[in-house]
Amino acid sequence: MLERGTIVAQQIQSEYGKISIREEVIAKIAGVAAMECYGLVGMAPRNVQEELTDLLRRENLERGVDVKFNEDSISIRLYIVVEYGVKISEVARNVQERVRYHVENMLGLTVDRIDVKVQSVRVTEVTRK
Repeated sequence: MLERGTIVAQQIQSEYGKISIREEVIAKIAGVAAMECYGLVGMAPRNVQEELTDLLRRENLERGVDVKFNEDSISIRLYIVVEYGVKISEVARNVQERVRYHVENMLGLTVDRIDVKVQSVRVTEVTRK
């Protein structure tokens, strides 16, 4: 793992040299993969600072994604908002499978674990009637 100031990256040694993958890249791929899952309405902010940042910019695909680097693998924590009426355990399992598949296949990294934290349930106007 490479760490300079606030830049954190995973380093991979290949036959041609070193490859550094920034935390933001992993988080963005995980966020996009999660958003493809049925029943997921969006990603929830991890903290108050992230909530304020979201007010200032629109496209933030890594919102609600924490990446932790281990010795030879990574762990991902996702904070999600699900749609009312869906089976939450199924949505969470689908998110875990899809994120693992995309991160491992696109980046060649080993994903040790994926924790899903359901922060909220969104109720639409149609559901309320």
